[in-house]
Amino acid sequence: MDYFYITLKSIFSIITLFFLTKAMGRKQLSQLNLYDYIVGITIGSVAADISLDLESHFINGLIVMSIYTIVSILISHFTAKSIKLRRFVTGSPIIIIEDGKIIEDNVEKAKIDISSLLQEARTSGYFNISEIEYAIMEANGKISFLPKSKYAPLTPSDTKTKVTYKGLCANLVIDGQIMENNLLAIKKDIKWLETRLSNEGYDNVSDLLLVTCDSKEQLTIYKKGEDCTKGSCLE
Repeated sequence: MDYFYITLKSIFSIITLFFLTKAMGRKQLSQLNLYDYIVGITIGSVAADISLDLESHFINGLIVMSIYTIVSILISHFTAKSIKLRRFVTGSPIIIIEDGKIIEDNVEKAKIDISSLLQEARTSGYFNISEIEYAIMEANGKISFLPKSKYAPLTPSDTKTKVTYKGLCANLVIDGQIMENNLLAIKKDIKWLETRLSNEGYDNVSDLLLVTCDSKEQLTIYKKGEDCTKGSCLE
């Protein structure tokens, strides 16, 4: 009976966490600030506790998680309105390298060491720190690098090269299922897609792993059950 009760409470906890997380908004782990991180691990801890502790009141745990979620939503709302509050809660960017010079006081303020800075630089593709003009630690802890002009990669505008607009690639079929909303987004319908696929020799959509369409209406087709790495399913 205890195992059944734990399983039931765990399922409800997961469902509750899912909806509370959606309510707090979509953020990648790297985008979480200190407060978001604290709220996240606290809610997770409460969910685990009410799942395993048979003597705890399930409703009380849900109330606690809901309160944390509501406070998080309110803080996100108010920080969006107030720059001062935003800086207090989420922090401000810290300039670590300025004009090619390492700012030692700011390195200490950011609570990192030179080895960590060099590691972050290498991760971003800069193996020679003398190539960096600016390095800024963002509020989420990620370091952004701006290379010196002579080390910056060339762009088409630098070489005055004309480029062709590519636009977004629409996924029209995923795992044998037609993505109707994506078809509507490119102003096409199912009949158009079926006709195009038929012209390419594919009459059964369920046999297709993925079908994409670029801005020039060029289809790229991946078939199920074939090794795509060898190019055998790329049309």
